[in-house]
Amino acid sequence: MGESVAGRLLSVLDAFEDGGPAALRLTDIAARTGLPAPTALRLVRELVTWGGLERGTDGRYRLGLRLRVLGAAVPCPRRLLDAALPALRALSARTGGHADLAVVAAPPDDGVLCLVSGERPPPHATAYGKVLLTAPPERLTRHTRHTVVSPGVLAGQLARISAAGLAVCAEEFRLGEVTVAAPVRGPEGTLAALGVTVATGVPLDRVTAAVRTAAGRVQPPRRSPSPSP
Repeated sequence: MGESVAGRLLSVLDAFEDGGPAALRLTDIAARTGLPAPTALRLVRELVTWGGLERGTDGRYRLGLRLRVLGAAVPCPRRLLDAALPALRALSARTGGHADLAVVAAPPDDGVLCLVSGERPPPHATAYGKVLLTAPPERLTRHTRHTVVSPGVLAGQLARISAAGLAVCAEEFRLGEVTVAAPVRGPEGTLAALGVTVATGVPLDRVTAAVRTAAGRVQPPRRSPSPSP
């Protein structure tokens, strides 16, 4: 990457490319880009102000909503994300967490795709995935000591989540993080999972209420009518 200001800004965004963590500390960004820490801090702050990055309550940075709006290339998920953006912004502001919208990945074996962060978390270890799963996947990998890896236990959880319309997943994917998600429903059933990631210890009553409200605010876009033959 060149030494221009634009090149340095893009190198910061490149630090979040697929295969790496979805959230990075400033020291991680500086190490990945090779930039001096003061320069990395200045660029990160500019990107946060613009909306390209978001700073979580844990001090780590994630790709922001504005980037996802500009970069979404798949028409259907993009239209759904566009419809959900006001609710996502309100949810993030109300909880202080990272709000996201997740859909079933393509191919489905890849789990779920978070449309804001671009992350593909394991479906059995996050609230997003548990909202979207209809049955336990074949592969249940343990990510922390809290990850549910028993198909029978997970099946029971999925049934309760489907009935309640809400999933809470505490430290099953990453220690120190809790995800809360609710379904975004359309005429054909659940289209996506809308939720938020907050730090462990945050009172969840307020968070679960905010997630339910946000998911209920999303009006899924109508399908375009099929062209006449």
